[in-house]
Amino acid sequence: MKTRPTRRSPRTRRDFLKTSAGTGLFTILPGSIALGQKSSDGGLPPSERVNLAVIGIGNQGNRDRKTMVASGLCNVVALCDVDLKGDHTQEAQQVHPDAKRFTDFRKMFDEMADDIDAVLIATPDHSHFCMAMLAMSLGKHVYVEKPLAHTFAQCDRLMAMAKKSGVVTQMGNQGHSGANYFQFKAWTEEGVIKDVNRITAYMNGARRWHGWGSSVTEYPSQPLPEAMAWDVWTGPSNEHPFSDKLHPQEWRSWFDYGNGAFGDWGPHILDTAHRFLKLGLPTSIEAVKRNGPNPLVYPQASTIRFQFPARGDMPPCEVTWYDGTENIPEVEDALGDYEVDSETGKTVHKPVKTGKAGKIIYGKDLVFQGGSHSDTLRVIPKKKFMEVRETLPRITGKNSDHYANFLLACKGEEESRSPFHVSGPLTQVFNLGVIAQRLGGTLEFDRATNAIKNNPNAEALLDPAPRSGWEEFYQL
Repeated sequence: MKTRPTRRSPRTRRDFLKTSAGTGLFTILPGSIALGQKSSDGGLPPSERVNLAVIGIGNQGNRDRKTMVASGLCNVVALCDVDLKGDHTQEAQQVHPDAKRFTDFRKMFDEMADDIDAVLIATPDHSHFCMAMLAMSLGKHVYVEKPLAHTFAQCDRLMAMAKKSGVVTQMGNQGHSGANYFQFKAWTEEGVIKDVNRITAYMNGARRWHGWGSSVTEYPSQPLPEAMAWDVWTGPSNEHPFSDKLHPQEWRSWFDYGNGAFGDWGPHILDTAHRFLKLGLPTSIEAVKRNGPNPLVYPQASTIRFQFPARGDMPPCEVTWYDGTENIPEVEDALGDYEVDSETGKTVHKPVKTGKAGKIIYGKDLVFQGGSHSDTLRVIPKKKFMEVRETLPRITGKNSDHYANFLLACKGEEESRSPFHVSGPLTQVFNLGVIAQRLGGTLEFDRATNAIKNNPNAEALLDPAPRSGWEEFYQL
């Protein structure tokens, strides 16, 4: 492979974009740039948009692409996908006929590094790491879909490279720019959410691997589609045959490639609690329940319990995760709404409805229930909410969404809300939970050394060796 290109000289508009977040250069540029001058159609002129490369252009990547383009803040200059003939990748190619196309992200950067300001990475979990590391090493801002990486140590390396390179980073947990983010931040700062000692989080929707169970004893094999870049798809992970049980959307079911329901939904449910309660990393991770454990695919249902130590004046906190359609979390009857029985005159509590995905946060004085993504918290039971509602801080104002926030950060006009130093430790909680889902038992974690103390097999899964030929990204 030829030598990776470096940034060209003399400095261009893109060089300003690439360095603006760290240097504040936009404050001394001409007003048409510094103020983000609009074109007649309401968007920025093309010369002042962020030049964006998209890696993974189908399904979630396509949805991400459309929202970024709709912001008016970016030009899509390159499209990269291992399956450019797949039906799911056609829309992006049709909408951007002038964008150059690649099946290998390494070749894309070899040819176009000078023409790219930022990269959207929306590929399967196991492939995020190599793409993001290479992009950051070349000075490109990166937006990486959640979860940030497939393993604990990959997150460590990504955080270190983000700090070293100084680029803008963002993980794609979109609710971290929504109403729940601003509410949780304000309510913790104002002391409404305080002394939290227990959190219940759950995702009880059906998942792709449900029903597979013990029938999965090996990876299936099917003919490789024409022009499919399977070696690139596999990346640093273990290689298995192509099948539609992996591509284009089933990969999340398998330990070798995805992070299951926890890695998929945890970033949308636990993100604000993890950040504003300063949870960091746990001291123990217990697999309380594993229904239908399988060495290859995720359990049909699981309950995973984490113990987080005290942080400053915040008490220790227990976080319990539930997934599986029938694995519904238990919630105290007293937290439900109530009604008075017309015959007996007694108060009757209704069960708390948990829905498909969400959390319940137990504080010293108040208990809160919320959903996922941008859903705001509410005080439960309703009687308690009525008592305190006039004292709750009001959240007002209009803010950029997660995608615009990233692009504006690339231009030096905002700070990204889910940078790798925030989303990395959050993802590492999911990485540890996945190991417990895979192996069972209780894992004792040393927060000082980032090591699992009581299980060598689990310790090895923190940083498995990459597949031969993919070591270079671990050495950047």
